[in-house]
Amino acid sequence: MIMKALKKVPAGMMVIPLILGSIINTFFPYIVNIGSFTTAVFTSAGAATAMGIQLFCLGTTLQLRDIPPVLKRGGILLLSKFVIGAAIGITIGKIFGMVGVLGMTSLAIISAVTNSNGSLYLALMENYGDAPDCAAMALLSLNDGPLFTLIALGGSGLANVPVKALIATIGPILVGMILGNIDKDFSKFLAPAGSIMIPFVGFCLGAGINITNLVKGGPQGIILGLVTCFIGGPFIVLCDRFIGRRPGYAGWAVATTAGNAVAVPAAVALVDPRYQPFVSSATVQVAASTVITAILVPFITDWWVKKYGSPKCPKQPELKNIPEAQA
Repeated sequence: MIMKALKKVPAGMMVIPLILGSIINTFFPYIVNIGSFTTAVFTSAGAATAMGIQLFCLGTTLQLRDIPPVLKRGGILLLSKFVIGAAIGITIGKIFGMVGVLGMTSLAIISAVTNSNGSLYLALMENYGDAPDCAAMALLSLNDGPLFTLIALGGSGLANVPVKALIATIGPILVGMILGNIDKDFSKFLAPAGSIMIPFVGFCLGAGINITNLVKGGPQGIILGLVTCFIGGPFIVLCDRFIGRRPGYAGWAVATTAGNAVAVPAAVALVDPRYQPFVSSATVQVAASTVITAILVPFITDWWVKKYGSPKCPKQPELKNIPEAQA
């Protein structure tokens, strides 16, 4: 009964737990914040652990021959998301200055559009993609923070690649890959666990979302989420399809705003104090974009997969009309 209900909703195995987690976190947080295993499993405190297990199990299925596709796919998604986010933000800044337009500053736009929700991407790739798609998250983790926002805003001298953070992100994948390549039976044993973790990751993601951010962010926050999804998304999908020669589902999966992006405006202001007056408004707008994209993107990705296919959901051939005489 529960499984049938979940399957009726696009990416329901992740979306429904995510929505439930956000509702509980917004209105009844005390229910799960009682400590011990309950808090560890049903709050955002468990997100890193759940994703770490996912990445490790994914690594066991990743063969050495898969490394080139990982770099290609991840690189295209990473660069295209940065390019569109920087282009929109810088254009707004050049035309309207630091105050931006319609209450949205270049700081808020670049922070939201260039940062993707890695957790959501991984969960979607577990549903629709293959091992290289999932492993591409190692590269995408580079945009989960202020790095690319600082680059786009001209933070020269501070755009150092966070090597330690990157190593920490790909560590579980590397360990799993080594063990999986040594012992294929070990890989077969752990491979299903990646999918099993999807509802747990979804709930933990939701437990880090406060629905009231939609209200706090105002219409500007909602517009920012729509820009991230419906302007940034098509550009990334275009690059994924015509440069990467892929169906495009992964492009939609990164048309999100990362939860960590909420802290980016403040981080940028520490580097360049001129942005300090815009930190408060940018922060709530980015938070609203996080909520909007987390809700929209799974449905859009599911729709796109049904239309164009993916490794786990091949496109069904269209049936041609058959004359009744031949039927």
